Amino acid sequence: MRNICCLLLTFVVAISASAADETAARLTKATAALATMTQSEHGVSRDRIASADCIAVIPGFKKGAAGVGVGFGRGFISCRKDGGWSAPAAITLETASLGVQLGGEEIDIVVLSLDKTRRSKLLSERFAVGSDASAAWGNGKSAHEDPSAQVIFYGRTKGVFAGFGLDGATLKRDQADDKALYGRDVTNTDIVDGSAATPQVAQPFVEKVSQSANR
Repeated sequence: MRNICCLLLTFVVAISASAADETAARLTKATAALATMTQSEHGVSRDRIASADCIAVIPGFKKGAAGVGVGFGRGFISCRKDGGWSAPAAITLETASLGVQLGGEEIDIVVLSLDKTRRSKLLSERFAVGSDASAAWGNGKSAHEDPSAQVIFYGRTKGVFAGFGLDGATLKRDQADDKALYGRDVTNTDIVDGSAATPQVAQPFVEKVSQSANR
């Protein structure tokens, strides 16, 4: 019996270590994606990111087959706090029906939330794009944006602008990555608006968010 308990404990520790490694790798990819998309003249608008209340990055969002399908990606969100930026909370982006297709390629996505009054909903268990806040695609200085939109999406794949239908898209809390980052089950609201300290592994991401928004 003791041997079985030891084996189970070893198995749990191995799973936890693997989850932490995956989360760390995703943070690295999110940091790199934000850096790339804020350096390009066709990427994230400087004016928009400077006025953003929250910034989310979903690296490697995967789209389904042409015509119909689902899309899924995992990333992180940080919001303005005390003159700086909060510890990152983990999120997922899901779509139920896709419009413009690029052959199932992966897309790096940056999401800017411009309205602070929407923050509590944005950090809730489920934020429905379009119904909980108006949303649109942005593309650098071009006119793809809706000037009245409260949530702006920017997407790039292999160096070109990318997009898909936002109807039915939802942002949700990623409980597994939150637990891997903070070692306990904690909500995104508690992370962003509470007293959560930024884990060391997430510091480069928060620093890049701060640099991008204050450049």
